[in-house]
Amino acid sequence: MELNGKTVVVTGAGRGLGLKMAQMIAARGARIAAVGLKEELLQETARLCREAGTEAKCYLTDVAHEAAVERLFAAVVDDFGGIDGLINNAGVNRDALLVKAKDGKVVSKMSLEDWDAVLQVDLRGVFLCAREAAVKMIERGRGGVIINISSISRAGNIGQSNYAAAKAGVAAMTVTWAEELARHGIRVAGIAPGFCNTRMVAAMPKKVLDRIKAKIPLGRLAEPNEIARSAVYILENDYFNARVLEVDGGLRL
Repeated sequence: MELNGKTVVVTGAGRGLGLKMAQMIAARGARIAAVGLKEELLQETARLCREAGTEAKCYLTDVAHEAAVERLFAAVVDDFGGIDGLINNAGVNRDALLVKAKDGKVVSKMSLEDWDAVLQVDLRGVFLCAREAAVKMIERGRGGVIINISSISRAGNIGQSNYAAAKAGVAAMTVTWAEELARHGIRVAGIAPGFCNTRMVAAMPKKVLDRIKAKIPLGRLAEPNEIARSAVYILENDYFNARVLEVDGGLRL
């Protein structure tokens, strides 16, 4: 897909990977619909995208709420005339062991609240946004591209039952939707980043991060712009479809 003049929706666009992806796509001439929960962060993303010479608008939306997502995509179509791409990037984590025990006594367990919080955004939100983007793309009749952000944790990672389950679901939905939507000229692909230098990862204990970095063959975390380049590659390569691109520095969990 030639990005110049196209409209791309980026969820979780206020910081980290979403911000870098929005900037890099804007630099190629695409108009950006920046989606998130914090107005000031989205406004900064939009400002940076406009500096690249393109149009950008902000949309305060909780992607876990069906009616809000439906309103979001209707508004983007009203504002830009259509949707050509979606990057399903919004996500949260609430890490905890399934059950934590010491000396044979249970100390804590993952709460249902933490389980639901992650699944609502990281799985339900991806489903809702992809569904509504596909509706608008089909109605317009010009195809499009949907990119879902999964994770290296989709294969399973200690302390991340909720996050790993959600990201495994994202990877599975990616393949399913690619097969369903190809007839409409819509490609669906995913990116599974390893551990990246973002606020979410920075919140992890230093000793845990040090252990992770020691296992990465490249010896460092990914930078957000390195993941963003992968999104641009998928958008522009019309033969990339139904695959989850691993960008993890060679790490295996």
